[in-house]
Amino acid sequence: NVDTLPDNQAFVASNEIESGTLAAFEGCKLLRAKGKAGGAKIYILMGELSNQAAVQRTKDFDDVIGMDMCNFISVVDRQTANWSRDEAQDLMTNWLSSGEKFDAVFANNDEMAIGAIQAMKASGVSMEEMIVTGVDATQDALAAMQAGDLDVTVFQDAAGQGSGALNAALSLAKGEDVDQKVYIPFQLVTPANVDNFLSKN
Repeated sequence: NVDTLPDNQAFVASNEIESGTLAAFEGCKLLRAKGKAGGAKIYILMGELSNQAAVQRTKDFDDVIGMDMCNFISVVDRQTANWSRDEAQDLMTNWLSSGEKFDAVFANNDEMAIGAIQAMKASGVSMEEMIVTGVDATQDALAAMQAGDLDVTVFQDAAGQGSGALNAALSLAKGEDVDQKVYIPFQLVTPANVDNFLSKN
């Protein structure tokens, strides 16, 4: 438990609350920009239900949708695709077969976002009209963004986490005071700044 660390230990990570919040809020802004503020319908693709990141990111999506600025968004359905591109593709294919109109897909990670994109493209859905958000800023996701298919992802700074952990360890070894919880910020990735992230993951 991070809240009960002994004095000689530190926890260095990214604050998971940021990732889902950044992705969902940007998705909300994009839906507004497309003139959907009168009502937008979305699907949510969740990671493994026992996984803390999946639980937190889904809660973040719900918290954003509950905000005044974003409460025009309603969720058609939410299902787990277990972080998997293939499972997400199958699930999205099922959702598409229902004929339900929708405006966006918010996914807990990029792999599921890409699976959903593949299913939509196979069904002839215009990706220009659709908003798709992911998390992780994987190379495949950045390529999908450059192709105009993925609208939003979030970069988790693994190198920053590594250097933060190293700095904390060195300081602890010297007996210096260290913040017990060091959070390395997530960064929003959009088509406007995607080029900055191509060499980072």
